[in-house]
Parts: sequence; structure tokens; C-alpha cells
Amino acid sequence: MARFLRHWPQVSLRTEDLSGEIDFVHVFGRSGTVHIEIGTGKGTFLLNEARAEPGVNFLGIEWASKYYRHSVDRIGRWSLSNVRLIRTDAAGFLADFVPADSVDCFHIYFPDPWPKRRHHKRRFVCPANMEQLLRCLKVGGSIRVVTDHAGYFEQIQKVVAAHSDKLEKVEFFPTAGAECGEWVGTNFERKYLKEQRPIFCLAVRKKNGKAI
Repeated sequence: MARFLRHWPQVSLRTEDLSGEIDFVHVFGRSGTVHIEIGTGKGTFLLNEARAEPGVNFLGIEWASKYYRHSVDRIGRWSLSNVRLIRTDAAGFLADFVPADSVDCFHIYFPDPWPKRRHHKRRFVCPANMEQLLRCLKVGGSIRVVTDHAGYFEQIQKVVAAHSDKLEKVEFFPTAGAECGEWVGTNFERKYLKEQRPIFCLAVRKKNGKAI
């Protein structure tokens, strides 16, 4: 029997309720560090990281309805007050609602690789979206990416390299939910490790300098 997924209004956000740039202090009811995960899946990373870092405010963005509903139910059941979730297109949300210099870290774990060449334009990590990530990111803030797709990882590295004046590579440390041999401990990573796929990860930090 499928699990009943409950809706938790205190966890979920709706774009139709937002007016202009989002105020994270208002959304979370407190000031503090802001992390955004793009593509939450079933919420495994958010659950583990939010429990380990209660002082950090986490916003998860997911487009797939079934994953979004699962994540909202999961976070709600754990009564985690430092997590909010929104079902929307991540690229549009960043451009329309996230203020400049407001995010401390972006987490992008196992994004859809769109492996067919004609679909590459749909990949999230691309020049246009990197511009938005950099605009939203605070100086000293980081972007963390993990993928199992070698071709996509090559594209990601090229996109990052094009901004070497603004970004510097830093060490990628495993997340709170990662077990031995894992980087982030998500459902996708565990599935791919069982299939013996190689996992590629990258972490970069926004350098000091003129605001974008």
C-alpha cells in the first residue's frame, strides 16, 4: 500500500503567494544562513542536513510533483522548522524571486543529465543559470554539485571555468547524511553506487570582489 502523503502548510511555499523578491527572514521567521537545494528528490539530503545544522535555513526547490509531495510530508513529519519547500522551475525562481547576495550555499545533487544531445539545452548547470547562481550567492558562498554523468560533469567544469575570475575551487566534504564511500547520501547516489557508476563532485566558492 502506498504511503499517505500529508500536506504540511508550514513547510511549503507557493510562488503565487510571493510578491517580488523573497524575504528569507520573513519566510523562516528568523535571520540566518541560507542554503538552497535545487532538485530535492525525496528530501533525503534536506532531512539529514537540516537535522545536523538546525541553525541553517534550508530552501528546497523541486519540479516533480511526486517528489515534492514526498519531501513536504517527510520534512513535516520530522517537524523541522528550518526547512521550506517549493514546487517550481528553479531557473525562473532564482531569476524572479531570489535577491542578489542572499544565499550562502547552493546544493545541486544528481541533476537530470538530459543525456541526448538535442536535450542538453535543458540542463540546469549552463551559462545563463550560472550567472543567476553567482548573482544570488554571497561573497564567500559556495556551489556544490554532484553527478554520475561524465558528459554533464565535463559541461559543468567548463561553465565553472568560464567564471574563474569569480569562482575558486574548494574541497568537497561529504554531507551529514553520507555514509562510508558516499558524498551526499541521497537515494540517487546509493542507487548509482550499487550499479558501480563513478560519481563526480565539485565545490566552488565565490571570491571577494565587485558584486555581480
